[in-house]
Amino acid sequence: MRHTEGCSRRRLLTLAAGVSAVLTFDRALATATTPTATSPSQAGDQTMQTRAIPSSSEPLPMVGLGTYRGFDVAPGETAYRQLPAVLDELFRKGGTLIDSSPMYGRAEQTTGELLSIHEPRSPAFLATKVWTRGRKEGIAQMEQSFSLLRTERIDLMQIHNLLDWQTHLPTLREWKEQGRIRYIGITHYTPSAYDEVESVLKAEQLDFLQINYALDDRGVEKRILPLCRERGVAVICNRPFGGGGLLARLKGKPLPAWVSDVQVNSWPQLALKFLLSHPAVTCVIPGTGNPRYMADNAGAGFGLMLTDAQRHQLIALLE
Repeated sequence: MRHTEGCSRRRLLTLAAGVSAVLTFDRALATATTPTATSPSQAGDQTMQTRAIPSSSEPLPMVGLGTYRGFDVAPGETAYRQLPAVLDELFRKGGTLIDSSPMYGRAEQTTGELLSIHEPRSPAFLATKVWTRGRKEGIAQMEQSFSLLRTERIDLMQIHNLLDWQTHLPTLREWKEQGRIRYIGITHYTPSAYDEVESVLKAEQLDFLQINYALDDRGVEKRILPLCRERGVAVICNRPFGGGGLLARLKGKPLPAWVSDVQVNSWPQLALKFLLSHPAVTCVIPGTGNPRYMADNAGAGFGLMLTDAQRHQLIALLE
């Protein structure tokens, strides 16, 4: 467990859900706030860098957390007991965005349980999705997400994989006007959907697009990312390590000699910083249930970004 300067006391809490689990949190998280926009040099020394959400200019820390698989666990499981430390690392490094979905099993409920432990909840930028057909069904599912996440406001509601997007979008806009959600967006994770994604981006005014982008999966660079810049849409990168084979391909290869110049000490950090070096990218959300991996991933949000030459060198390593 880690201790923050001036605050070493911790709370011992028990969540009862048929089975009890002992959870510990750094109390310093209670005073954490969303970082303001900083220059690269300042961010390297102080806290995670941010990118402005185009539709509002609100600064959003560059590295967040995906909850797919890692948070689909229940109290009592060994994996569940690691998750408080995962959030500890996210917040301690200055990250805020936590992304979930009804299709991620128990992930929304787990996220709500863990965030309800400490006060205030201001460090978390909560993002989830609607993933069903029909207006009534969509409303019911989103209401359930509010309940599971234990919140009265969700920062970002996304239409997952564009499922019945024409039906859900009016509801999202209405709820945004009411203040129940702050931003709206769409998501997808496969190149076969790019034409539809592009069409929706051109036809509708959206705050966010969540899309697959990785060092070995660069299809969005051709049209999707330039379109997002043109339309003022923030980009969240899912599957930032590709389909799972990217890090295996890089394992054993020496890091480039220039990595110390950009404050990188691992391949995961460098793979994430490759994405963050694209001017259209706002945030990356690598998923993990391991606090050590969360700390390493968060490191990509510090230091200088990559030059075009450095990006091309990384691409060449995989060719």
